[in-house]
Amino acid sequence: MKHYSMILFYIFCNVFIYAFHGSFWVYIFCFLLFSAFVVWGSFDIKLGYFVNSITHKKTKVKEVALTFDDGPTEFTPQFLDLLQEHHIKATFFCIGKQIEKYPDTFKRIIAEGHSIGNHTYTHSNSTGFLPTVKMTDEIAKCDEIIASVGNTTTVLYRPPFGVTNPSIAKAIKRSGKISIGWNVRSLDTVIEDERKIYKRIISKIKPGSIVLLHDTSEKTYRVLVDLLLFLKDKKYSAFTIDSIIKSNKK
Repeated sequence: MKHYSMILFYIFCNVFIYAFHGSFWVYIFCFLLFSAFVVWGSFDIKLGYFVNSITHKKTKVKEVALTFDDGPTEFTPQFLDLLQEHHIKATFFCIGKQIEKYPDTFKRIIAEGHSIGNHTYTHSNSTGFLPTVKMTDEIAKCDEIIASVGNTTTVLYRPPFGVTNPSIAKAIKRSGKISIGWNVRSLDTVIEDERKIYKRIISKIKPGSIVLLHDTSEKTYRVLVDLLLFLKDKKYSAFTIDSIIKSNKK
């Protein structure tokens, strides 16, 4: 967790400035610069600022991981049909409340050989502001639903919105989870134009990429149709996130 070294560096800078009688505005500038680094580190999971997350697979083989967040939903069966048609295995980071709402779909995800991960119980918009105890509870509740509905367990965890901070870092450690990020963010929940989403993804894909998508809309489904054709044309295969964990243990 890089934030400890940044804090020490920040303290050193303040002591240095004080020793040489720096002005009030210099202090303000240092504080704002430090705050900017903290915010950046909180929202960019690839930096590993608070939590070391797996964001890609180290490989030269043309393979990528397709990951889907926030399901299962009413649209997930369409995604599963398409993945089955192309013989692709993906990783689904599921919300506990959504599993309760669509238990049969969740069971189908597992039955068809896809990997699953914990994405908290509620995926609250206030996730980044929750204390460690509540974050740990969010993860634990989702684990309980995964076990009761799917009769399985997972060590994979993806922070909602990719937001991390010291409280979330402690919750992940207490829960025994491995944080999973990405290095190709589709922004499919933000961008409306399907072609822009598609072009954004294919422009960033390289061997070992982890692609972030959401099985929550027809729009992303149509993007996936084109993306799978692209991967087939470029001779890319797919891997699931748990395969990285297994290979790391060898």
